[in-house]
Amino acid sequence: MTGINWPAGFERTPQRRREPNRNFEVRMGQVTEDLATEMNRLNPDEWRASIGNSHTKSNTLPLHNANPEDPGFVLRWTKDGQQFAVACDAYSRLRDNAREVCLWVHETRMRANRAVVTGESEFAAARLPSEDDETVVASPPPHTVLDVAPDAPDDAVEAAFREKAKEVHPDHGGSTEAFRQLKAAKEAMLDA
Repeated sequence: MTGINWPAGFERTPQRRREPNRNFEVRMGQVTEDLATEMNRLNPDEWRASIGNSHTKSNTLPLHNANPEDPGFVLRWTKDGQQFAVACDAYSRLRDNAREVCLWVHETRMRANRAVVTGESEFAAARLPSEDDETVVASPPPHTVLDVAPDAPDDAVEAAFREKAKEVHPDHGGSTEAFRQLKAAKEAMLDA
């Protein structure tokens, strides 16, 4: 069994929050065909997909019967010496996560057809840091940030947030980044 090659620093969706996406009622074969077409149009130096098992075609895209325990899907490519990655694990089916990545690549590639000028390429959001850049560190789990149990009730999460906010809020000598992380942790816990 092969594990998915999830990019460092990319947050994972908690398994309990994954649901099928009823908007993507297409066959896996159609998804992989569309992905291969998009990547050919993008014309990268090289590209590869990663899933949670070894049920893949020679081009690394999932076979029609691939059903890994981990439904996440990662697409990586290199173009002009820069590395890119797009990943999705928001849905409970591999097919839905692969389709989401395919749609993102298509929509992002189509932005290049617009007459808009920007400071970065349309794929800048997917660019991975070079080896010279600082290592990307994954954020700690929300319950760790709030110092509560992973299954803490909403009122305990709110109380922990208020207490921690007294320490990390920028108006009280804390940093904007620390407060942003605390607020994101609270929202993640409450959404769960």
